[in-house]
Amino acid sequence: MVASGTDQRIVVVGLGYVGLPLAVALAKHFPTTGFDISPERIAELQRGHDRTREVDPEALEASSIVLTADTSQASGADIYIVTVPTPVDDANRPDLGPVMAATRTVAGLIRPGLDTIVIYESTVYPGVTEDVCGPVLEQISGLKRGVDFFLGYSPERINPGDREHTVDRIIKVVAGENPEILDRVADMYGRITSAGAFRAASIKTAEAAKVIENAQRDINIAFMNEITQIFAKLDLSIWDVLEAAGTKWNFLRFQPGLVGGHCIGVDPYYLSHCAQSVGHLPRVILAGRSINDSMASWVADAIHTRRKSRIGSVLILGVTFKEDVPDLRNSKVFDVVRRLQWLGHTVTLHDPLANAAEAAHEYDAKLSPDALAGQYDIVVAAVPHRSYKDLSDDAIKGLVAGDGLLADLKGIWRDRALPAQIERWTL
Repeated sequence: MVASGTDQRIVVVGLGYVGLPLAVALAKHFPTTGFDISPERIAELQRGHDRTREVDPEALEASSIVLTADTSQASGADIYIVTVPTPVDDANRPDLGPVMAATRTVAGLIRPGLDTIVIYESTVYPGVTEDVCGPVLEQISGLKRGVDFFLGYSPERINPGDREHTVDRIIKVVAGENPEILDRVADMYGRITSAGAFRAASIKTAEAAKVIENAQRDINIAFMNEITQIFAKLDLSIWDVLEAAGTKWNFLRFQPGLVGGHCIGVDPYYLSHCAQSVGHLPRVILAGRSINDSMASWVADAIHTRRKSRIGSVLILGVTFKEDVPDLRNSKVFDVVRRLQWLGHTVTLHDPLANAAEAAHEYDAKLSPDALAGQYDIVVAAVPHRSYKDLSDDAIKGLVAGDGLLADLKGIWRDRALPAQIERWTL
């Protein structure tokens, strides 16, 4: 028998940056279980702590969500929503391992007679939900897609650290394998967001919409990174150029920088993989990726050249993939670090938000919490965390030894009055 309305029991599979905020929002309207394969993650959430900082302790404590790593507590739901990561491998090929592992888990949980919907929010290329995940669900569950269970898709649009465009305020693109399933998916998401649900023409359309959102941003940032490199040869700061160009009403306000994270630096590879699988060479997409992936080395080399190749001590301020979040996934700051070390420099890392154990595990990197008490030949403001923006002139000056270099990648201190002997460089 099909449950309807608020009677539907929902299980969110994967409680990271995407899954946890979604599960908490759903729990306000439906009986909701949050499932994660990590008992440690479940334990910390039950203590009211979210390491991603996407959900406040008060919201966690007030939520009716059931948190579990036990599959027996997640079986027989009406709707399963898969929100696991979709990374790339060392060759930048799509790694569907987490999605397929979650798919196998869900296949063991769905039960006949419930008309269960399995919705994917993970970013994939068009066709993965129906052509890759669907057959695995059938094979393992022994159930028939379109009869015993159905597929849906609703791309995640979480922007880590963004408190304005939260899951309860954004338009949710939704898709289902038939009109009835689309209605159920649209109704569910429509209950949790004030912006409503947009019904995509098909599951493949919704998959494609998501993957081009980030590919578009990647290409625009690549243009900014390329002109930054051009203007550097002309001794022009990109920030001065953008300030002037930005006075035109239709100028697109993208900025240069290190493009990492779980979306923009990854999703274009999913699109390019899909393109090549159907016989199309995606020249613009791959060119953008090449420029952005090489930006870290260009920054390190520019700093090294600016110092006339003198080897020295370097302080890196910020190692997360973007400002004011603890997210280290695919951070390109570590590419800058490795290049500077290869060039012979001694590098110290500081970040008030990043998890030291995670940095050590993922990047074999040591964070130094007391680093701001020292002096360095080169200081690199790599990530514009609020705490760095708020440093006083004296604090900034105190970090740079003698005639050292202050490399302010994002131009956060361009208006600061610092001693003339400190060499200053920005993009």
